[in-house]
Amino acid sequence: MRVKICGIMQADQGKAIVQMGASTLGFICAPVSPRYIQPEHIAAIVDELPLASLASKAITCVGVFVNADLTTIVETVSIGKLTSVQLHGTESPQFCQTLRQTLPHIEIIKAFRIQTPENLAQIVPYESCVDTLLLDAYHPHLMGGTGLTIDWSVLQRFRPCRPWLLAGGLTPTNIATALNQLTPNGIDLS
Repeated sequence: MRVKICGIMQADQGKAIVQMGASTLGFICAPVSPRYIQPEHIAAIVDELPLASLASKAITCVGVFVNADLTTIVETVSIGKLTSVQLHGTESPQFCQTLRQTLPHIEIIKAFRIQTPENLAQIVPYESCVDTLLLDAYHPHLMGGTGLTIDWSVLQRFRPCRPWLLAGGLTPTNIATALNQLTPNGIDLS
């Protein structure tokens, strides 16, 4: 199971999380977030990670973007030494396709905020242009990091053709319940 820990801001955090067995480090690349980190700082953290883990791709480094333009994403990936891009805004399938063509060797994760079973229909147009799906809880004003959980019953029959990560309010007290009810390919924690 893939375990993504998001909101990394310090090298010692990244190293400790890797040592504890997480497979993915998430860096917030949205300037409006209090956990925003500049690309140069991401690179400094990545440089401190175990080279063997990076070389074997046992660790992936994800930049989390919210409605960023293509140039910003490409520059951040290059400077920050990222292996994945997570789109957590209202990016269109066409934007994802353009990003795929521009960064063909970078994993693209598209996040969706789920409130009702009908929200799952919005995922279908993205399945051909992204690598991984991330399902997060809906909040009317915030794009992520809300601490809210999805109504997991909405996802019990969710079987996309892409790997998917469960996000949103997962804690030590509820994660076992979530994983007993659902079959995600991974989890996203903050």
